Amino acid sequence: MRTDPETNVRIPFEIPGKNDFDAVGFGLNAVDHLIVVPEYPAFDAKVRFTEYEKSAGGQTASAMVSLQRLGLKTAYAGRFGSDEDGRFGLRAIEYEGVNLDFAEMIDGADNQLAFIIIDSRSGERTIIWDRDERLSYRPDEAPLDLAQRGRVLHIDAHDPPACAVMAHAAHDAGAIVTADIDNIYEGLPDLLPLIDVLITSAEFPDRLTGISNERASLVEMKARYGCAIVGTTLGARGALIYCDGEFIESPACEVPGGCRDTTGAGDAFHGGFIYGMLSGDDLETCMKLGNAVAALKCRSLGGRAALPTVDELKDFLG
Repeated sequence: MRTDPETNVRIPFEIPGKNDFDAVGFGLNAVDHLIVVPEYPAFDAKVRFTEYEKSAGGQTASAMVSLQRLGLKTAYAGRFGSDEDGRFGLRAIEYEGVNLDFAEMIDGADNQLAFIIIDSRSGERTIIWDRDERLSYRPDEAPLDLAQRGRVLHIDAHDPPACAVMAHAAHDAGAIVTADIDNIYEGLPDLLPLIDVLITSAEFPDRLTGISNERASLVEMKARYGCAIVGTTLGARGALIYCDGEFIESPACEVPGGCRDTTGAGDAFHGGFIYGMLSGDDLETCMKLGNAVAALKCRSLGGRAALPTVDELKDFLG
């Protein structure tokens, strides 16, 4: 899947060699209650849903599942509630073969959950979520041993101080730190300089910098925090990255059979991008892989059901 290294931008750092795991994740898992409606309801309206499904999700957990399906060796550290949703979420990621030696079930806590309303016309969704504070990590609770056992540490920054100590531990072991961030949380500015690859949701750069222009906000993020790669996923427009003074755009891939649900598309993009990075591909190819995995994910409801195997990905890309 490589492209010509003479004409494309290379990853601006050395990719680590073998470790216990190709990628380790520290962050969220969730259980999603997906509700499909003919169109997004107006205020004070009643709308009959056309489909309902319960599925496992969460930014970091789903990214690890994506990489596991692509044939890499992964591990996940995160906290599950002891309720039925927590048991459901734990079984779902366990089934995928992701190592869970550092996952925890917190007695008496409710699992993170989300109610997701999906517009059947486009597959776009609105997320309503909640997280039990007992699932949060303090810095002294972070599983530092796991951070040192992967070639890549992937985080979502919902507990920034704990993520920061994980990032320090990963760097001490020579690993790369990647992050998927969609909102600003307390302690985040101290974490951001520790991230090598920061690819965020489309709204985040403006929220962080106060600059609405996409490219200008990425330049400002790079200047403030020094991440080697900064970028944003753009939904149907694909993705945009800024690296070594250059902008790289990658168009979205067409979803086979049409888009059913965009839930987890960003998580899938990160899976594809990290897969390319660990394979030694250039940035353009990493972005293409990210967009392809995201498109294939959108074939079905939920954040994980249609995540591709490596053979499906290769067939899709031709």
